[in-house]
Amino acid sequence: MSGSGPGRGSTSLAENVLGVPGIVFLVLAAVAPLTGMVVIAAIGIAVGNGGGMVAAFVLATVVLLLFAVGYAQMSKVLTSAGGFYAFVVKGLGKTMGLVAGFVALLGYNCFVAGAVGTSGFFTGTVLKDVFGVDLDWIVWSAVSVALVFLLSRRGIDVSAKVLGVSLVLEVSILLVMDFGVLFRHGFSFVVFTPSVMLQGASGLALLFAANAFIGFEATALFGEEAKNPRRTIPRATYLAIGFIGVFAAFTTWAVVTAIGVARAQDVAAAHLSAGDLVFSVSQNYLGDVLTKVMMLLLVVSLFAALLALHNSATRYLYALGRVGVLPRLLGRTRARTGAPQHAALAQLVFGSVVALLFRLAGLDPVADLTASMTGFGTLAILALQLLAALAILVHFRRTHDPRLTRTLIAPGLGAVGLGLIVTLAIINFPTLAGSSNGLVPQLPWLLLIVALAGLVVAAWLRKRRPAVYRALDADLERQPATTPAGHTMEETA
Repeated sequence: MSGSGPGRGSTSLAENVLGVPGIVFLVLAAVAPLTGMVVIAAIGIAVGNGGGMVAAFVLATVVLLLFAVGYAQMSKVLTSAGGFYAFVVKGLGKTMGLVAGFVALLGYNCFVAGAVGTSGFFTGTVLKDVFGVDLDWIVWSAVSVALVFLLSRRGIDVSAKVLGVSLVLEVSILLVMDFGVLFRHGFSFVVFTPSVMLQGASGLALLFAANAFIGFEATALFGEEAKNPRRTIPRATYLAIGFIGVFAAFTTWAVVTAIGVARAQDVAAAHLSAGDLVFSVSQNYLGDVLTKVMMLLLVVSLFAALLALHNSATRYLYALGRVGVLPRLLGRTRARTGAPQHAALAQLVFGSVVALLFRLAGLDPVADLTASMTGFGTLAILALQLLAALAILVHFRRTHDPRLTRTLIAPGLGAVGLGLIVTLAIINFPTLAGSSNGLVPQLPWLLLIVALAGLVVAAWLRKRRPAVYRALDADLERQPATTPAGHTMEETA
């Protein structure tokens, strides 16, 4: 491994600090289960296929688990803080790897900028409703950003502990509501009948279901900080996808049962502008006090998502800085904790400046800031997942891996599913973003511009800075690769 450990003040991240639970907490916090149900599932029920949204979550889980089969095998071959960018370098070459790196970089940073606005707006709204504290949303955004920076400087293990507490709280309140519905009415199995699953816009339902998983791909980003990463990363990935899928389907099943499967879409549409579908169910089954607790936990959930997404975005900045594509200062870490503090500061400055510009322009934090930034971020991360899926297939075919089920069939089916989801995201982008305001419908073109920028930078590096271009491959090998049998190359030799 190049560089020295964090204790000696080099470019290395802290090692052996994250086990399976820590990585799962980091990933699930980015997914933000409570926010996913309050926002994403509710929209999917309203504009998708009503009660069929339960089946959409099941289908999305199957697609991503198929992808995860190949992902797990690739993570045994490659451990890097570059995450999916590193996967694409390994599978599709340095030029396409830079394309993936640029897509990831802009996508995650835009996602964080949107999360800064979302966290500030909902924190202000909830605290005003519950406690009567009335401050501008940009003030709460600034508080959130400051807390995220302070926590990220403490090291990734501290973030994992904070996010673990947040995750347990937000999942617990939803499960109390879910079982309240189950014990009072039981769940309706009508949601799995073909007429319900295929009603309405089932493609949109699948798109929003996949949107609820955004963040699971971050497991690869923490490989260099994980304990025994070749076991930890695959296990964390399967657990994260499985948990998200089961939890989202179960909670959505409870919601559509509570409001009635036959009229679920109409009821959800009526609550769409207020965004209070889940809260209305909670009011009926948990009462006013616990509903207010749920509202407060939504604030915690949004902060946790901001912290987790910040950690992910920071590691892409760090990885590209470490190799020299971006300023190398971004690739340096804090001596005591191994935290990439320069990348963290740069990332939060970007998100804060974007949020502040929207505020100074008098634009809405949700309809404008969140819609544009989070909408594009979602599309970019979905595209990144698809590139990684293709890279995994190409890598294992190029190396003639004999395990066809695990390295061709399952990940191939996953790639087809991801291709469908990305296509749906592009076609239905204003619906995915939740806004048709201004330039929002044109944002998918930005994905093409970013990809072209990656190609141009790759060509420039190859001609002007060949050492950096060559180092894109060398930087990946942070730990010895494994053979298909699971032994390191050194052990095999």
